[in-house]
Amino acid sequence: MIDTTTPYALKKRVSTDYETTIQAIKAALAEQGFGIMTEIDVTATLKKKLDVDGPRTLILGACNPHLAHRALTAVPDVSVFLPCNVVVREHPAGGIEIAAMNPQAMGMMINHPELMIVAAEADQRIRTALNAVN
Repeated sequence: MIDTTTPYALKKRVSTDYETTIQAIKAALAEQGFGIMTEIDVTATLKKKLDVDGPRTLILGACNPHLAHRALTAVPDVSVFLPCNVVVREHPAGGIEIAAMNPQAMGMMINHPELMIVAAEADQRIRTALNAVN
């Protein structure tokens, strides 16, 4: 189950290791119709640009094309919120955490009837994917 929900993020601590978690969340997102458009290795980028070390962190830019199309058709400026970011990171207290953008936040910010429907569906799919990873 999802451990923490904020107005902007859904978070879950998992018992699997970092690499296994990345593969598991990618597979779970794919089951929900999301493809991974981008991968940003935050740790490597900060090391290269600032010569700082930090916990391993990977941002996955996840997109469900059907939901994205519906959202963009309703409100073209919703593109500033796409793709949905899903983050796998080492938690400071130990273990691995998965965090995902809360699609409902996008819907509430824009407050468009069709977008609210799309956000609710995206929210359910993201939650299902997160809950599939242990």
